[in-house]
Amino acid sequence: MKTIYSVGQVNRYVKNMFVQDFVLKKIYVKGEVSNCKYHPSGHIYFSLKDETGLLSCVMFAGHRRGLAFSMKDGDKVVVGGTVDVYERDGRYQLYAREITLEGAGALYERFLALKTELEEMGMFAQEYKQPIPKYIRRLGVVTAPSGAAVQDIRNISLRRNPYLQIILYPALVQGEGAADSIVKGIHMLDQAGVDVIIVGRGGGSIEDLWAFNEEKVARAVFECRTPVISAVGHETDFTITDFVADLRAPTPSAAAELAVDNLKNTLETIWNYRDRMRRGMKGKLELYEAKLGQYQVRLQYLGPESRLRENRERMRLLEQEFRDAMEQKIQQYRHALGIYLERYKGLSPLSKLNRGYAFVSDEEGRAVTKISQASSGQRLEISVTDGVIEAEVSGCRKENWNI
Repeated sequence: MKTIYSVGQVNRYVKNMFVQDFVLKKIYVKGEVSNCKYHPSGHIYFSLKDETGLLSCVMFAGHRRGLAFSMKDGDKVVVGGTVDVYERDGRYQLYAREITLEGAGALYERFLALKTELEEMGMFAQEYKQPIPKYIRRLGVVTAPSGAAVQDIRNISLRRNPYLQIILYPALVQGEGAADSIVKGIHMLDQAGVDVIIVGRGGGSIEDLWAFNEEKVARAVFECRTPVISAVGHETDFTITDFVADLRAPTPSAAAELAVDNLKNTLETIWNYRDRMRRGMKGKLELYEAKLGQYQVRLQYLGPESRLRENRERMRLLEQEFRDAMEQKIQQYRHALGIYLERYKGLSPLSKLNRGYAFVSDEEGRAVTKISQASSGQRLEISVTDGVIEAEVSGCRKENWNI
């Protein structure tokens, strides 16, 4: 009995065969580009052809970073990716992840192998990266003495800081002996005591930039005691030097901006800090002057001199109160004395004497108030208002006065 399969089953079976084939998982195919179309979504649809056949290809937008040039019909390229079956249409195609111009494929394989080796050795590790100084006085540059790269670095650096000293090592950056020349330049500038070294050149193909993919250059950058900024090619170009350097700049111009601080901005920042410091100091001085004034007032109020002055004033007031009280008491006593004088005036002997009465006493000065105290022949003294009458008792007569 015959086994009948659906179209989908066949396509799925074929797809599984492709999936299980290890060779097709990662394959590199060279050929000539034809029917190249850039889709608005970012995908690139094209075909690879040679004298023997045609292969459909697609590069999705997410893998566009693997394309370092603008691809067009007729380009001889090497495409790396996966061959798989599009199950719905039942056709296979190459899903591209990276595309290089033909001739660069072998170099790219060497690049990936060295990159993997150095990465495993730890030469790309972040903990080995040296910080780029914020302010520098001497900038070392390893690049070709002619060309746009050195001019861009020079113009931008001096525009940002006209007092900067730039030391250029005129190195070969392409062709035979370029790697040795770059290594020598790095060593000489490292010994010269510059603050930062920029190693780079303008853009080009992978062959043109290959000197910066040499292991000897990578080791020279890694072992350099001076911080190194890599500025090789354009923003989409990557070399081994970029991964080993302390900092990667997308272009030589960007490297100059990263290495050299803008003096104008720095001076403006300093001036702003100076103004802020002056305003802050003025505010602090005004605050402390106000506090000092408060302390002076408190000192005047609580100080010994103020206390003495207050105590003196209090003593003066107490003295005045004491005097007033004394005067008041004296007046009271004078008034009371007047009353007492008037009260006792009637009891005064002189007052009685002035009214015709007399005071009789014996020779010893004792008052004689009864006849029994006197005897005949006894001498008595009779006190009157203007003197004393001496008398002798001739006789006594008893009387009964009604009092």
